[in-house]
Amino acid sequence: MPDAHHRAALAERAARAGGVVARQAFRGDLAVETKANKNDLVTEADRDAQGQVVATVREEFPNDAFVLEEDVVTLSGPETGETDPSVLDEVPATGPVWVVDPIDGTANFVRGNRTWATSVTAVEDGEPVGSATYLPSEGDLFAAGPESATRDGATLSVSERSDPETFAVAPVGWWDRDDRTEFADLCGAVVGRFGDMRRIGSFQATLAYVADGALDGAVCTNPNHPWDTLAGVHMVRQAGGTVTDADGERWRHDSDSLVASNGEAHAELVAAATDALA
Repeated sequence: MPDAHHRAALAERAARAGGVVARQAFRGDLAVETKANKNDLVTEADRDAQGQVVATVREEFPNDAFVLEEDVVTLSGPETGETDPSVLDEVPATGPVWVVDPIDGTANFVRGNRTWATSVTAVEDGEPVGSATYLPSEGDLFAAGPESATRDGATLSVSERSDPETFAVAPVGWWDRDDRTEFADLCGAVVGRFGDMRRIGSFQATLAYVADGALDGAVCTNPNHPWDTLAGVHMVRQAGGTVTDADGERWRHDSDSLVASNGEAHAELVAAATDALA
């Protein structure tokens, strides 16, 4: 893709622009709404940050499509509720699309917890070519382009640990109340196989930490949204790590599970997922 570097740089700029908007509302007075359940939260800051990301991208690629976490309407038709035709429900198999999560970790955001991120991924023909995860309250911008991955300009590299008993591994994703047994089983599998467990509260931040070596792996045994995963998966791979599904097959945006690691004991991460699903 001839403009992959351009798109990767724009993903960084758009993530930073959206994150600045969200940061202005952080720890302020927030009107919090729920979506699918009591813990699936959204605020006006999510929508405002998303709008800024979209506006930043459209300055340079006005005809590109988007896959967005939050609902949108056309600028000209909020009264009619007409949906924006450039906003797609899923990542297309061909052509360019931008995948946006304006605040990944909204539950952290509304609690005043600093670990939340604005995430933007440029995708071409179903594969990411550039991604950025900006953590405004922590001051870090993780990014990956066609050949490299960085944190604030410094090269990212996954951890070099090879002994699973020294690994810190994060179970990620969300389970409905009726599926909490599977979540408990996953936590048990992680604790049983690895040295320690983390629960970050932001899927994209978790994957960025795997890419940066702060975590050695992450496991999700249920389907996940592309806005929660694509940016971080690209970073982990560009930083030298491995990302598959729970069967050990190469992860794609439509996979039904996700296993990310530094690549040194990936089979153990897959086995933890298998234990949880058994």
